[in-house]
Amino acid sequence: MNTHNAQADWIPASGLQLRKAGVQFDAVRVDGDPGRAIADELARLTGGDPGPIVEAANGRRGVYFLVPVGSTSHRAWPEGVTRLTAGPGHVSYVPVPALEGHTWPLSWRYRPTGPDRRVHTLLLLTALNSHE
Repeated sequence: MNTHNAQADWIPASGLQLRKAGVQFDAVRVDGDPGRAIADELARLTGGDPGPIVEAANGRRGVYFLVPVGSTSHRAWPEGVTRLTAGPGHVSYVPVPALEGHTWPLSWRYRPTGPDRRVHTLLLLTALNSHE
């Protein structure tokens, strides 16, 4: 699918931006190589379309799995997982790169393939629990 035709309004036209969790998506962050391994496992399980996954090349080298709003609550997440959500008295921001151009230190490990496409939360949770 041509991602330019499917580009959502939450993807910046250039560079990178922070997006408030709980509006278009929530996110689950897994740092370092474990996050990259989970992302690649989801890609294998979904025929190469796991949903939008952002990775950072610096710091904790976080991998951000963009999931449907509200889908991370009421679930037991493994240690080392950070939920980025919004709620009463709590706001989180998720870094999002443009599809093209200079976006360092962020990049798309797996690009969005549709404006409403997200990572399947239960599939992500299952993959995380299988790597404990």
